[in-house]
Amino acid sequence: MPTAPCHGGRREAAAQDAREDPVTTYDTIVIGAGMSGVTAARMLADAGAQVVVLEARERIGGRMSTDRTAGFPVDLGASWIHGIDGSPLWELVQTIDIPTIEYTVGSFQAGGRPIENFDGEGTRMDAASTAQWVDDVATADRLLVDEIERSSPGDTYLDVTERALDRSGFAPERIDEIREFFRHRVEEQCGAWIGDLDAHGLDEDAIDGDEVIFPRGYDELPRRIAADLDIRLGHMVTRIARTDAGVTVSTGHGEFSARSAVVTVPLGVLKAGSIDFSPALPDAVAGPIQRLGMGVFNKIFLQFPERFWDESSYVVRALGEAGEHWHSWYDVSAVSGLPTLLTFAAGPFGRRMQELADEEIVADVLVALRALYGEAVGEPTAHWITRWGHDPFSNGSYSHLAVGSSHHDHDAAAGPVDGVLHFAGEATWGDEPATVGAAYYSGHRAAERILGHDVDLAAFAAGVRAREQSPTS
Repeated sequence: MPTAPCHGGRREAAAQDAREDPVTTYDTIVIGAGMSGVTAARMLADAGAQVVVLEARERIGGRMSTDRTAGFPVDLGASWIHGIDGSPLWELVQTIDIPTIEYTVGSFQAGGRPIENFDGEGTRMDAASTAQWVDDVATADRLLVDEIERSSPGDTYLDVTERALDRSGFAPERIDEIREFFRHRVEEQCGAWIGDLDAHGLDEDAIDGDEVIFPRGYDELPRRIAADLDIRLGHMVTRIARTDAGVTVSTGHGEFSARSAVVTVPLGVLKAGSIDFSPALPDAVAGPIQRLGMGVFNKIFLQFPERFWDESSYVVRALGEAGEHWHSWYDVSAVSGLPTLLTFAAGPFGRRMQELADEEIVADVLVALRALYGEAVGEPTAHWITRWGHDPFSNGSYSHLAVGSSHHDHDAAAGPVDGVLHFAGEATWGDEPATVGAAYYSGHRAAERILGHDVDLAAFAAGVRAREQSPTS
């Protein structure tokens, strides 16, 4: 099956043609062609609504961004489905036959899969010390759950982790390793510093079942959902006005009017005030947008001439002082067939690193790897580096529960406002924010609210599949 049936590389041309469409008034305007936007638009269009999608970028997918210039996919944005058991997102992927690879460490686990652990001195840990480490984390996590339950408003995740570690009774060096692990877990899950995350910031961090990645690139999913939708690329929205008739949306290509709108731009764009809302958003929505945090999570892919780590390992992980900055390298060689490690720079470290040139970043990563493997680490043959904090169409990577916010804020940010303005995207879904699943489910919710009736997700997935198989597609 081709990567993008029914539209393939013709999507941009179709979008350009759509700009000449004489229709100027719509049932719904969807702002943003990421996962939540194309989901909402597809569901509304399937119900017979006249829908237009306005996308500022020159591509579909938003923070699901796949680079294929090297002849194989490199997912610069989202990579994982975090937990496939009972997941409607997983059911969608299966229904439309997108291949996946099991890769169950994307949730920053201490164990569960083969991981090469190095202690604070940079020494490879044997089986016994690794088992002790995994048990230490499990013990500390049990204490942490208790401290979170006892926490008071205003407590940070740093506060509760320190209290849990104080109660652990572990030796200082073991505490140091777990402290670093907790800090990096927050960075990878939230793109934030542990002291900026609310004590309840990882309450929803539950993974049910295996995790998977996408050997053909994750952006295949939104592009296939988006097939044949009226999507206007390069249309940056600057103003959304609520009127008696609905909404009027202003772009550099003119104004669009509709009875309703779904705003799916990332939280970072909303927080930056890049879109002028007239009248101003009510506090019921503006308050959550202000309180929630937007994290930075950048990726660094390094491709090597040969593998220097164990072939069976999922991850190389440096603990304690050895992993203060660069601490985890994920083996994603299965995607390209070439030896490739993926590491992350997140939170304040990620913001600092994205200011550096590629060469400086790569050199810094190599210093950390060679502290573990010595001269076995060759010079990379290729690299890919992201700077999501500099992207004006996202202003960060994904949302998190900043101190002073609550889980309710995620869902409250969805609106609606005056019955005509809806919000969707990972930041508006409280059960599992910062995931593609959250984007998918929030787009589904927005479509249901506009239509006024339920939309069955299994039937939706089957419809995407059937449309691709239609002779007219």
